Amino acid sequence: MDKYIYDDKNDLWYELQGDYYIPCLILPAEKEQPIGLWGQRHLQYLK
Repeated sequence: MDKYIYDDKNDLWYELQGDYYIPCLILPAEKEQPIGLWGQRHLQYLK
C-alpha cells in the first residue's frame, strides 16, 4: 500500500497510519489576540 495518496475529489493528501489513511492537515498559525477590558478585569480578579 502507498504511504501517501491524493484524492482528486476534495484535493487532499492522505497518509497511511497503520491500516487507515488519515488526511494530512496543517492548521494555520494562530494570531495573538489582545486581552480585552473585561478579560483584564477578570485577570485582576483572579490575582
